[in-house]
Amino acid sequence: MRLILVGPPGAGKGTQATNIIEKYGIPHISTGNILRDHIRRKTPLGEIADGYISKGQLVPDDLVLALVTERLKLDDCKHGFLLDGFPRTVVQAEALDQYLHELGCQINSLVNIVVPDDVLVHRISERRTCLDCNASFHLLYKQPKKPGFCDLCGGELIQRSDDNEKAVSKRLEVFHHNTAPVIEFYRKQGLALDVDGTQTIDKVTTSIEVALNRVVE
Repeated sequence: MRLILVGPPGAGKGTQATNIIEKYGIPHISTGNILRDHIRRKTPLGEIADGYISKGQLVPDDLVLALVTERLKLDDCKHGFLLDGFPRTVVQAEALDQYLHELGCQINSLVNIVVPDDVLVHRISERRTCLDCNASFHLLYKQPKKPGFCDLCGGELIQRSDDNEKAVSKRLEVFHHNTAPVIEFYRKQGLALDVDGTQTIDKVTTSIEVALNRVVE
């Protein structure tokens, strides 16, 4: 199963990504994680990427594609993968399709978690993030077992400085501007699956599974 997962900030994408990779036994490929890993290891690609990021610039499409395709060549991706944070542009989507075509395969589905902006603003204001491992919790939907501390590493939970109404609204504006064309690109191919993200976490998980089961059939 070769999947792309998209969803606005606060849609619960991280939780659903974990469920998907566990169910289908595929690796979770996050462009953010790939970039941080290359920068940390000071690889040639990482140093080039860091040059853009340190200046507050977007990493060019060709460099992002090079990082992602290098990751897709690893053995754990032979039977599928879940892409998160890529493709961010239609140019990247077209390049990814061409790369997969040369390998004799294609994207099976793009899962789009849909949540209204007003709901997202409220959700994010209640979100808390681990200061140490960056795990995400929510005061309403995913409470930590011990208030104020991470279930995974015991680190302190904080509210991120950009988890406020003004910052969230700006992030949502950027998300819609960048992501809408990519969703439409795959919708025209009949590959986009819209899932109602306003449901409970378990119901969103079930909805995704039902939609993907139809793809497998």
